[in-house]
Amino acid sequence: MKLIKYGLAALFSLQLATTAVAAPTGQDLGANWCSDVKMHFYAGGPEAGGFAGIVAAGAMNAIRDTGADAEIIYSEWDFEKMVRQLRESIGLGVDAIGMMGHPGDDALMPLAKQAAGKGILMTYQNVDPAGVRARFGGGYVGANLATQGKALAREAIRQFGLKAGDHAIVMVPIGDYARAQREDGARIVFEEHGMTVTVVDGNPAYASDPNTVIPIFTAALSANPETKIIVHPGSDIMNVAEGIAKAAGYGPNEILQIGFDTSPQIMTAFEKGYVHLTSDQQPFLQGYLPVLSLCQTAVLGTGAINQDTGAGFVDTNNYKAVKALADAGLR
Repeated sequence: MKLIKYGLAALFSLQLATTAVAAPTGQDLGANWCSDVKMHFYAGGPEAGGFAGIVAAGAMNAIRDTGADAEIIYSEWDFEKMVRQLRESIGLGVDAIGMMGHPGDDALMPLAKQAAGKGILMTYQNVDPAGVRARFGGGYVGANLATQGKALAREAIRQFGLKAGDHAIVMVPIGDYARAQREDGARIVFEEHGMTVTVVDGNPAYASDPNTVIPIFTAALSANPETKIIVHPGSDIMNVAEGIAKAAGYGPNEILQIGFDTSPQIMTAFEKGYVHLTSDQQPFLQGYLPVLSLCQTAVLGTGAINQDTGAGFVDTNNYKAVKALADAGLR
C-alpha cells in the first residue's frame, strides 16, 4: 500500500491510502472492508497476561469487525523487545502498525521515520510518544498518564481521609519517565498534601511475573510499618495484592491498596478487602480503537483516532457493577 499527503493534511501528518486499497463502492463497507490492509498490533505484555489479554481482546474484536489482515504481537513488557519487534514489522513491509508507546520518543523516533518513509501507517496505545506523533503523525488511544496518576491520588485522599504526615509506598517504573509519569503523578500529589512517600522501583518486567514483587513490598512495609496506603503500577501487579498483604502480616482492610485497571483477580481482592480503589483506563478500547483507526485511515483516508480512555474510578462501593465484565476479560 502506498500513501500520499495532500494540502493542509500534511500539517497534521495525515496519511491517505491510494488505489492500492480498493475504494468503497457504496456507503455499506461490508463485513471485511479492511481485508486488504496487513497490520501488526502490539498488545504489550505476555499472551497470557491480564492487561495485555484485555488489550488483545479489544484488538481481536476489531479485527473480526473490520476483516483486517492483522497479527497480534506480544512483548512481555520488555521495551527492548518491543523495539526489535517493531524493526521486524517495518522490515516485513506491513501496511499499518498499532504500537505500544512504552519505549519512548528516543527509541521510537528513528523507526517511525523508517515507517513513514515506507508509507506504513502507525498509531499508538497505552503510552503516548508525543514527540514521535508530532513529527510523524499517528493517533493515541490510552489514558493521559500524568493526569490519571494525580487524579487517583486525589481520589484516595478524598475517599480515605489521608492526612499530612501519613505514609505511602508508591511503586514507580523509574527507568522510563514516559511510562513512570502516572505513578509519579500520584507521588507528587501525596507529597503536595504533606504526606511522606517511599518510592519503590517498579521494573516493567515484574508484570510478567507479579509474584516477584511480593518480597519487595514485604521489605518496604517492614522498613515502613506506619504505611497506610500502597500505590501499584498496574493490574498485573495489583493482582497479587492479597499475597502482598498476607506476606507482610496484614489482614483484610488493614492496609489500603490502590492502583490502575481491573481484572478478575482485582475484583476478588475488592471482595476480600485487599484492594480499595482503582483507576480504570479501559484497555479493551486500547485494543479496539487503534485497529479501527488504522483501518479507517487506510481505507477511507480519515484522520487518526485520539481517545483518552481514563474512564473514572472503581472502588469498594461500585466494583460489583463492572465485576461481570472484568471476570470476562473485557474490563
